Amino acid sequence: MNKKQKLQQLREQSNRQLRRFSESLKRQIVNDVENHVTTIAEVSREYSVTRTSIYKWIYSYSKNRKKGVRVVIEEDSVSSKLEMLKAKIKELESVVGQKQMKIDFQEKMIEFAEKEYSVDIKKKFGSKRFSGIGKNEPA
Repeated sequence: MNKKQKLQQLREQSNRQLRRFSESLKRQIVNDVENHVTTIAEVSREYSVTRTSIYKWIYSYSKNRKKGVRVVIEEDSVSSKLEMLKAKIKELESVVGQKQMKIDFQEKMIEFAEKEYSVDIKKKFGSKRFSGIGKNEPA
């Protein structure tokens, strides 16, 4: 018995049929999987094809995925959380800037009042400082 005859006999014994899928169908399936229209498991069940075959199609026909190339996929929640945190940072930087402007304005007003009234306001009305020993000392 030659190889062809053995192969034919194995095919007859096997429950699976030997099928060939067109290149256009393979490309369509890969496109659907990449665009999340369907999953690999669904394609495997629908066409009675092994998942390994589908992955081979993906590596052969995909525009983005090639064998040996690592693709990093971010979840929507991670990217949206990152955007939210960036917005929060921007908001807090704005608040800090406003507070700093207020402090600068108040210091200028104190300087102006000191010059106008010839009084050392910072020294005279300064807050008590904490010495670290447990006592508050005047400034």
